[in-house]
Amino acid sequence: MATPIETRTSRLRAWMLEGLSDMGKGKPSRPKEPAADAGHKGQRWWRVMCLTGVDYFSTLGYQPGIAALAAGLLSPVATVVLVIVTLAGALPVYRRVAEESPHGEGSIAMLSRLLSFWKGKLFVLTLLGFAATDFLITITLSAADASTHLVENPHLEEALHNKQLLITMILIALLGAVFLKGFLEAIGVAVALVGVYLTLNVVVVVSGLWHVLTEGHVVTDWTSALTTEHGNFFAMIGVALIVFPKLALGLSGFETGVAVMPHVEGDPGDTEAEPAGRIRGTKKLLTTAAVIMSVFLIATSFITTVLIPQDEFEPGGKANGRALAYLAHEYLGNTFGTVYDVSTILILWFAGASAMAGLLNLMPRYLPKYGMAPHWARAVRPMVIVFTLVAFLVTWIFDADVDAQGGAYATGVLVLICSAAIAVTIAARKAGQRGWAIGFGVISAVFLYTTVVNIIERPDGVKIGACFIAGIILISLLSRLGRAFELRVTHVELDDMAERFVRDIASRTPRFIANEPDRRDIAEYRDKIEQIRTDNDLPTTEDFVFVEVTVTDPSEFEAGLTVRGEVLHDRYRVLTLESSSVPNALAALLLQARDLTGTRPHIYFEWTEGNPFANFVRFFLFGQGEVAPVTREVLREAEPDRARRPRVHVG
Repeated sequence: MATPIETRTSRLRAWMLEGLSDMGKGKPSRPKEPAADAGHKGQRWWRVMCLTGVDYFSTLGYQPGIAALAAGLLSPVATVVLVIVTLAGALPVYRRVAEESPHGEGSIAMLSRLLSFWKGKLFVLTLLGFAATDFLITITLSAADASTHLVENPHLEEALHNKQLLITMILIALLGAVFLKGFLEAIGVAVALVGVYLTLNVVVVVSGLWHVLTEGHVVTDWTSALTTEHGNFFAMIGVALIVFPKLALGLSGFETGVAVMPHVEGDPGDTEAEPAGRIRGTKKLLTTAAVIMSVFLIATSFITTVLIPQDEFEPGGKANGRALAYLAHEYLGNTFGTVYDVSTILILWFAGASAMAGLLNLMPRYLPKYGMAPHWARAVRPMVIVFTLVAFLVTWIFDADVDAQGGAYATGVLVLICSAAIAVTIAARKAGQRGWAIGFGVISAVFLYTTVVNIIERPDGVKIGACFIAGIILISLLSRLGRAFELRVTHVELDDMAERFVRDIASRTPRFIANEPDRRDIAEYRDKIEQIRTDNDLPTTEDFVFVEVTVTDPSEFEAGLTVRGEVLHDRYRVLTLESSSVPNALAALLLQARDLTGTRPHIYFEWTEGNPFANFVRFFLFGQGEVAPVTREVLREAEPDRARRPRVHVG
């Protein structure tokens, strides 16, 4: 009888692993087909837009201040350049990404299809490192800026002085708690926060524009100062083109907009192969968010530049990191300003929700599939805990400093946008769309320029991204090493001839010979049978079926297995398989034969020559090596009952 503690532990484990896929564990089985009503699942596009919008729109909390520090009086002009790049560059790119990868893989999947084997996996891991930089810094930076608004509120400044790190940690923990509760709750919270926040920003913008109109001298003072500082209009444009990469934080939101695509509701007729409704909804999401944000960026950069003294944007100034909050308190009173602060704090805190959603969609999609994460990494709740702990570490390292994290954030955003632009350029070229290919090529060049300038200006972003990349690669390889002997085959299919061989041989003792195909002539099979009989002292009456495995992509971890039967030289029955790993393919075939016939099969090997360690490395990297003992170990892990485990013989 189970004790109360065991019962509670079992319930906690079931709750933590809820929704965990069984792929790759236990015996291989055929995967389930997608549900027929897949198109009915998900949320309306505008609701999912609010989830990505808490990241995108929340940058209004700090973007005007960053723009003022980076571009000074040219902030509105540089922001117009940023908006042009957004609407004419990033938006078309990600609308095309939505078409090419409608299941949320984004540009990473598009580029990974161009590379195979280990170089493709390492490329994906590198891009995942930058994605992790983008999404995790979104969580930590937004929470840190939320705590800044809280600490610098006039009513709370004295009570919360020097408590920014603690407050940031608490906000991150609360964000993780929301995702532990459930994703639908996260979307519901996002809709409410975005609606209130945008409404309050409309009030602040309208109030700011009213003061600009009634205090006409502020515009005159601004234009006079611009002319004095930069001379003519063309010089201003030139400088704006140089400094606008520093405003790259205003481009955030596109990658998460694609990453959360699986949560966008599709049409009733949508299928997982052709989710036309989901693609259309995601395009509406991306376009609407970009237009709304562009209007706000231009308006807010203008009113903050002309209404706020430049020294207030500097570190220690009242508008540093909270320019719109400064205007809210200045022109609408401390009561409204406090309401605005609360709304800004909440949306900045919850800005990490879209990043968390992106991480939860992106990382489990790749790492477990590559064997580079534990099996439980497919479940949402354990990953939420992992990402929350990493966010704690990043916050502690940066001491919850918004400015210190800005470079890493911008680098992550720009690298992902560059990869997306390059991916759609290649896709358009392959599709024979010459005009689109040229257009996307120009956009790629613009974003490459922006990325290079940002890296030169703030190299710390690359350093932080490199730490994430190194960490992901190291953990991934260690995880793959730890899962080396796991049964990786998701399902086994035998063609008619192969099934006939298996059922026929089961009427006696089922005996298979593992054969590495060479010339495949009659002498090869005759000599192999003679060798196996001699090595294992078997009578000549025993019957055999040969099994030959061809390694395809050894870097793949999980895949299905198709077994084909053929008769060679009118007498030798041969089962041919294609797999990423010879031992895994053989183990899966033996388990399938046992389950199909109800008898324990035997398989015969010859020892592999060479150093055992070198053979293990060959197995780890190339799916071959010391096949016999590895096959036995895979079977031992997959079938703990020795009485039911297929027999392995080596001579």
